[in-house]
Amino acid sequence: MPDLGVFVASALFGAAAVPTVLLLVKFFCIAIAVDERETHVFTLFGKVLGAIDEAGLQFPIRKFGIRVLLVPFFGKRYEVSTALRQHYLRSQMVNSEEGTPMGVGIWYEMQVSDPEAYLFRNANPEGSLQANVASSTVSVLSNLEMETMLEDRHSLSRTVRGAVSPLSEKWGYALGSVYIRKVAFTDPGMVENITDKVVKRLVQVTSAMKQDGDNRVGLIRSETANNVSQQMAEASSCRPEVVGRTLNEIGSQDPDVLQAVLEVMEIEKLVDSGAPVEWLPSSAGVVIELGENSHPLVNRPSAEP
Repeated sequence: MPDLGVFVASALFGAAAVPTVLLLVKFFCIAIAVDERETHVFTLFGKVLGAIDEAGLQFPIRKFGIRVLLVPFFGKRYEVSTALRQHYLRSQMVNSEEGTPMGVGIWYEMQVSDPEAYLFRNANPEGSLQANVASSTVSVLSNLEMETMLEDRHSLSRTVRGAVSPLSEKWGYALGSVYIRKVAFTDPGMVENITDKVVKRLVQVTSAMKQDGDNRVGLIRSETANNVSQQMAEASSCRPEVVGRTLNEIGSQDPDVLQAVLEVMEIEKLVDSGAPVEWLPSSAGVVIELGENSHPLVNRPSAEP
């Protein structure tokens, strides 16, 4: 039984002593755990003792000596995150060269590069950086042409970054990417006027495209008709030659056939002309007047009985 009591007492003492020892180690900064993208800054008697930025289990007493044991009483340990941060400032008011009020949204990245300057050179470094970015954006974009503000955002973003970077470095910040993401009109009446102008311009461009298409179609049709008429004229000019040559060939082979063809062609021309045709018996004696002149034409009686 005495052995069991000693064991229980030792276990209870160990269970209470281990957390106490760890708490004292952490309190006196004998050993600390540093996370990734994190820096621990130690101050003593109002002065910076040093900083540890290597991730893992660290022992400040090795780097700063026995003085680190006085930090809990006469100093302070700051934990500063050096991770990349992103911010977006909405509706920064600027006026274009034409006097149009516009709202600009700007997105930027920042990272703590100097933890000591971040802690002690500015009481509110993040707020100061945001104000600096906003003021630089307004100063760069104000009184620019509306077209430039809407189209040249990449070059304007670089200009804003160049204006902000020197001052941000003094405050312990490293400014990353800066980009003007949005340029919007704040006046509803202005938006309606621009929308109306865009619609009218689209209608005008559409009408011009349609008219140009109609003109092109008409030109193609006229050129086609001209080519067709030329081809038809050439064909018409060739027709008499072809017909004459064919008739000559027929006449040379069989004159009777040629005579029959000529009579048929004459009859077709007569029918196509629509002229009235009167047939008179060969035995009738009739005087026919043609036109204004009278010519007595007497049909002679047929010689046949």
